[in-house]
Amino acid sequence: MATQAASRSKANTKTREELNKQVASLGVLYMKLHSFHWNVTGPNFYTLHVKFEELYNAVTLMFDETAERLIAIGGKPVSTMKGMLAESSIKEATEKEDAETMVRSLIDDFELLASDLKKAAETADGEEDPATADILTGMVEQLDKHRWMLEKFNG
Repeated sequence: MATQAASRSKANTKTREELNKQVASLGVLYMKLHSFHWNVTGPNFYTLHVKFEELYNAVTLMFDETAERLIAIGGKPVSTMKGMLAESSIKEATEKEDAETMVRSLIDDFELLASDLKKAAETADGEEDPATADILTGMVEQLDKHRWMLEKFNG
């Protein structure tokens, strides 16, 4: 049994690295969505305030699921903001964005994150981890839907 665990641990090294990058990106996105939720102003305040809360709740589930999957396959998720910012593809909020910039930023972030998740799913497939690939593919589907809705909002 110990030999199987050791060989499985070596076999999924790239998948664990990819998952940790996704944990970092989801953590930064989670904080960015909170910043937007707290700081949005203007005529679309209520609509965006509610939408950003919906989005950070959805990202919370993805964030936790990714970290827990990483632990389940022998990894250790990054769990400090400094570490997340260093590993993340997503850039943090500046607290100076207007409502239109917030929405555009999220569209871009969802597109980038979906691309990263697809790459991570391919890595998991290559390392014979279909369960991880399936989880990540489901997240891509969610992000694509959120991106599409934000694009319709922004016209």
